[in-house]
Amino acid sequence: MINKLISNIQKTNAPIVVGLDPMMKFIPEHITKRAFEEKGETLEGAAEAIWQYNKAIVDAVYDLIPAVKPQIAMYEQFGIPGLVAFKKTVDYCKEKDLVVIGDIKRGDIGSTSAAYAVGHLGKVTVGSKNYYGFDEDFVTVNPYLGTDGVKPFVDVCKEEKKGIFVLVKTSNPSSGEFQDRVTDNRPLYELVGEKVAEWGSEAMGDAYSYVGAVVGATYPEMGKVLRQIMPKTYILVPGYGAQGGKGKDLVHFFNEDGLGAIVNSSRGIIAAYQNDLYKERFTPENFADASRQAVLDMKEDIASALAAR
Repeated sequence: MINKLISNIQKTNAPIVVGLDPMMKFIPEHITKRAFEEKGETLEGAAEAIWQYNKAIVDAVYDLIPAVKPQIAMYEQFGIPGLVAFKKTVDYCKEKDLVVIGDIKRGDIGSTSAAYAVGHLGKVTVGSKNYYGFDEDFVTVNPYLGTDGVKPFVDVCKEEKKGIFVLVKTSNPSSGEFQDRVTDNRPLYELVGEKVAEWGSEAMGDAYSYVGAVVGATYPEMGKVLRQIMPKTYILVPGYGAQGGKGKDLVHFFNEDGLGAIVNSSRGIIAAYQNDLYKERFTPENFADASRQAVLDMKEDIASALAAR
């Protein structure tokens, strides 16, 4: 699947992933009104609104981007109906030939970690038959429990030719409370990066590993160091846009071949119509058109930054 991700990036010339992280406050009133009329002000009604919102955005941007990243918590908060909307979103995006990165941030050990890996990337056995569960192409993984927590995911990745993105240096302000702690005269995130490169060496695609890393756009200098530590690792870069990351912050995440990184924007795209940059041009009824324009602007920003490096 890492080969497909790279192929999609090259085809679209857009190292961009759209984070499908719906919140009710993002969804235009005309969508929620219709969903509530059909299913009531219920969990089912909320899930229907989320699904219709996602579908409209995907329809507007799928030809511009290589991948999407639905954050499962935004669906889980609506219980089982929310998870149904998550699965419908995953399936629909795959129908559009998008690579789907399930942002699940799982991390456990033994049979629990294996169950997470099977449920999201692999097949579960039921009697004499096997079934895919959520069936994403990649998932995000928390490495805090060490190799015991990551290896079951790597094993499934090798079997299914899928991938993971391991949290190395995250974009949130308090990430340094643990990730920047110095041990053996080095920050912890560097040691985690070395383990990611080690795990990835056992699961290679044509040029890059099935085992990727998450490194926030808000820490470009750290990204520069980690790029050198993990030369064959694809880096998922959150923090663009709403969290403050700009195209100029991203150049060190890419290798000289112009590959090696994919940049995430969530609310900066899916809620673009609420942004001051776009709300004068796009009404809530045209929210998906605003999302498309936000993708085009992001694509231009990143391309300009890479051309100038």
